[in-house]
Amino acid sequence: MHGKNPPTKNFAIRPFDKLKKKLASRETLPASLPPVQKKKNEYTDDELFSTAMNMVKEIKEFRELPFAQGQKKKVPIQERGDPDQEALLVLCGIADGRQAICLSDTQEYVEWTNPDYQGGLAEQMHKGRFSIQAYLDLHGFTVAEAESKMADFLKESLSRGLRCVKIIHGRGLRSVNGPRIKTSVLRRLSGHFRKDIISYVSARQCDGGLGALYILLRKK
Repeated sequence: MHGKNPPTKNFAIRPFDKLKKKLASRETLPASLPPVQKKKNEYTDDELFSTAMNMVKEIKEFRELPFAQGQKKKVPIQERGDPDQEALLVLCGIADGRQAICLSDTQEYVEWTNPDYQGGLAEQMHKGRFSIQAYLDLHGFTVAEAESKMADFLKESLSRGLRCVKIIHGRGLRSVNGPRIKTSVLRRLSGHFRKDIISYVSARQCDGGLGALYILLRKK
């Protein structure tokens, strides 16, 4: 009896049998596939923002930053001056030669352009964009003499093919009846010579100003 192995005993409680079965079932299951990565254009804005901010750390010390509050600048209130006093100062400056007068703002300013022509010709002439090829000075003549001289001058200018001429008619400041020669010149330009004229306008200050006219003639 002493040399033989003792008989094997069958135990009724076997706690590791279920564990062996679970391990065996796991070996038979296929390995899980890695997660499919989305393309960049498939991410939403929130997902992209979360990904970009993943490694960002908050600096608690910067939650509240001290700053110096500047003082608001006070805008000075401009007091509205007396318009009559301002106008008087402008007139005094013009009379003293300290300020140039805008001729187009005066009642004596003259401007006319044939409706068949466009492009601001009168304004360009008044600014001196056209060369003066001839001129006529009517100072010292009577109205009748001035009309005769003007007719001869314009006829000769047209026959010579001139384009831009000047007529000095004066302002009639010394005349009791006002600028009679100027009125006569304008009447003749808008009447008898209308068909021969493209445009006319008051001259620049250096060329006689309100006492002279630039005249743009048609070509024959």
